[in-house]
Amino acid sequence: MTSASETEHPATPPSDKEVRRAIGASAIGNATEWYDYGVYAVVVAYITANFFPGDGGTGTLLALATFAVSFLVRPLGGLVWGPLGDRIGRRRVLAMTIILMAGATVCIGLLPTFDAIGWWAPALLVLLRLVQGFSTGGEYGGAATFMAEYSPDRRRGFLGSFLEFGTILGFAFGTFVTLLLQLTLGEETMMDWGWRIPFLVAGPMGAIGLYLRSRLEDTPVFRELQDNDGIEAGAGTALKDLVAHYARPMLAMTGLVIALNVTNYTLLSYMPTYLEGQIGLSANGALTLILIGQVVMAALLPFAGRLSDRFGRKPLWWASLGGLFVAAVPMYLLIGTGFTGALIGFAVLGVLYVLQLSTISATFPAMFPTQVRFAGFAVTYNLATALFGGTAPAANEALINATGSLLVPAFYMMAACLVGMLALPFTRETAGQPITGTEIPGNPAPGEALLHRA
Repeated sequence: MTSASETEHPATPPSDKEVRRAIGASAIGNATEWYDYGVYAVVVAYITANFFPGDGGTGTLLALATFAVSFLVRPLGGLVWGPLGDRIGRRRVLAMTIILMAGATVCIGLLPTFDAIGWWAPALLVLLRLVQGFSTGGEYGGAATFMAEYSPDRRRGFLGSFLEFGTILGFAFGTFVTLLLQLTLGEETMMDWGWRIPFLVAGPMGAIGLYLRSRLEDTPVFRELQDNDGIEAGAGTALKDLVAHYARPMLAMTGLVIALNVTNYTLLSYMPTYLEGQIGLSANGALTLILIGQVVMAALLPFAGRLSDRFGRKPLWWASLGGLFVAAVPMYLLIGTGFTGALIGFAVLGVLYVLQLSTISATFPAMFPTQVRFAGFAVTYNLATALFGGTAPAANEALINATGSLLVPAFYMMAACLVGMLALPFTRETAGQPITGTEIPGNPAPGEALLHRA
């Protein structure tokens, strides 16, 4: 369906050079954000010792709960940053979120420990994690929207996959920095003060990301909406419009995000703790394994993104969800056999996960029209992630402690994949489809047709 905003003042397509600059700056900025967010996951042992000392696994559980607590404010971040991004532009919001994220991460590296100031130390850590969560509530939805609106329709999957390349690159760089420090400083020095260095590195990284983002224009799609005076009418009532008119894509996206982020935070955030605490690998061995897996995943992302442009987003999602459901238990049994088995098991699960990860920057923004796109993405994504994704490491650890079963992460992933499979029939296929205008892109999905007939 063609809307008035598409015909009255059509957007001028950006040049190839502008697209490359936008994609590069978005990916590098996203890598910076997710380095900041992910580095916590690979230094959990040091966070536990310095902020949550105690006997048994209580300290580790508290450290993982502190990881999860930042997700509580991500929906609030989405509620603030999403409508703001639909009103003042994607670029400005992305500049503000990267400043907040980098600043909070550097401050974590400067915090006094429990031995120095007692319970004030974990309290301040929680506060800074909340600031990180609030920032991330606008970062991911904004970056994905920015990428999707800059990308040509027929290459949105391929170009959008570079946002996830940046995400994995950020996680991998955090793992690499920590591993390098462990090898050069040793365990005792890392426990004493070396753990601070990965957090302090976020300062210059944030400055680079801010510089790159500040040099870009806003997306052609958003500028088209501005030219057609669609912002006040759309973004000013974004939250009301979301609930009243876009409940279906919000529910469908919620199901997909549950599958995506339970897998994500189980594989990428909880795995270092799982390998060390439950499987018994050394800290260096666990980080080496994770780093190898992350590099392989990053290398495969653009190829999977290109496949989604050719065959569609939904076939890749079906392959990923079905593959993870079938392979989860066998691969976790393999992970429990030692380093080699863990490397193979992690790699297989990572490759299957890449099939959905590579498409989300093209899939999720296209589920909403331009005037509520940032808000729709940010609110839905962050609410689902807060409830199910960010809690995955702590939930896995608690369930393993309660049941004694090392297969808990596999069962958790399988349940999440089932939720994704229920949501996928209600999701529109938008590969090759334009995402301009004020109508939901794509043709109605089969699930929509069933609902209308009912």
